[in-house]
Amino acid sequence: MMQTLIFATNNKNKVEEIRAVLEADFEIKSLQEAGIAIDIPEPYDTLEENATEKSTTIYQLTKQDCFSEDTGLEVTALNGAPGAKSARYAGEEGDSKKNIDKILSSLLGIENRAAQFKTVISLMLDGKEYQFKGICKGTIAHEIKGSNGFGYDPIFIPEGSNLHFGEMTLDEKNKYSHRKKATSLLVNFLKEYHG
Repeated sequence: MMQTLIFATNNKNKVEEIRAVLEADFEIKSLQEAGIAIDIPEPYDTLEENATEKSTTIYQLTKQDCFSEDTGLEVTALNGAPGAKSARYAGEEGDSKKNIDKILSSLLGIENRAAQFKTVISLMLDGKEYQFKGICKGTIAHEIKGSNGFGYDPIFIPEGSNLHFGEMTLDEKNKYSHRKKATSLLVNFLKEYHG
């Protein structure tokens, strides 16, 4: 039986990445596809709280099973920043290029360039919340490379590769991806839940 889930986002890149992982058993609808025209705030300092805010808002609105995700880049030398503020690190307009420039300038002259991407998925199923996390460790490069992906992908090199995420195809990125790891946990949970 095909299960439909509303994905509480209007970010086309995130929808594409999650659809690439989910199997044919699941149909994903973005907020736009579900006819929901709201922008859900992300007021909290943790990915977990922001993910919960998004999924519970949509569940209360629709009473349908749904999930959300919040992803952040956590840079060790910046005490875990930008973290939950990743999308708006350089300002409320959420400009990826400015965000990247701010990270690179913050790390000038700093040798420790360790960082990780963390994705938290919040699933609302039959009125209950479940969370799934995925982490991809890596380093912040000294320069921008590649035009694939989105966000900080052009400056992030995952552990085990010498390519920037921005240089990888989606299939290549999914070998390392934080979002892929969290989504795989979500899929396994849904299969067992409905199995």
